[in-house]
Amino acid sequence: MIARILICTGSLIILGLGFLHLSYTFFTNKFLPRNSNVEREMKNTTPRLTKSTTLWNAWIGFNASHGLGAMYFGALNLFLAIWYFTFFQESVVLHLLNIATLLFYLFLAKRYWFRIPLMGIGIASIFFIMAFLLLFIIWV
Repeated sequence: MIARILICTGSLIILGLGFLHLSYTFFTNKFLPRNSNVEREMKNTTPRLTKSTTLWNAWIGFNASHGLGAMYFGALNLFLAIWYFTFFQESVVLHLLNIATLLFYLFLAKRYWFRIPLMGIGIASIFFIMAFLLLFIIWV
C-alpha cells in the first residue's frame, strides 16, 4: 500500500510539473526571453538542420513536447498504479525505466533548469526509488 501511494504521489508531481510547463508555454509569458531582441532574432533565424522552421518555433515546440512528455509519464504511471498495481509489483524493468527517466530529468534540472523543477523531480525520484525498494528489496 505504501509503495502504491509513493508511486501515485510521484506521478502526480511529474504530471503537475508537465501541466504547468505546457500551460506556461502557451498561456503565459514566463518562457519568453527578457530581452526582446533575443525573441526577434529567434523568430528570424533558422537552425542549420533545416530552413523549414525557426528557432522560435522550435523553442515553442520543444517546450510543448517536453511538458506533454512529463504529463504522459505522470498520467501513465498514475493510471497503472491505480488500476494495475500488480503490474508494478511484478515489473522490475518498469521501475528501473521510470527511475532512469527521473534521474535523467534530475540531471537536466540540475544542469540546465532551475530550482522548482529540480525540487519536484528530486522528490518524485525519491518516491519512485522508495517504492522500488519496498517492492523488490525490503519485502523480498
